[in-house]
Amino acid sequence: MTLIAAITLGTGACAFQPYEAMPTTPTQWQRRQDEIVRRDEERARLCQMMNKDTDRYRRDCRRPGDPR
Repeated sequence: MTLIAAITLGTGACAFQPYEAMPTTPTQWQRRQDEIVRRDEERARLCQMMNKDTDRYRRDCRRPGDPR
């Protein structure tokens, strides 16, 4: 009984993941790349205004390879 419940919960969690179809045309790929660039620029802009000593800055603004 426990095994059935675990399987049901495990597969149910996968069902609610948002599905994002991969682009199929060059225009869709360009829009995707433009959105990625826009999000990164917005993140960088917000990080410039943020206090660098806060936990939020360390969590949201640090990238792998950044000097500590």
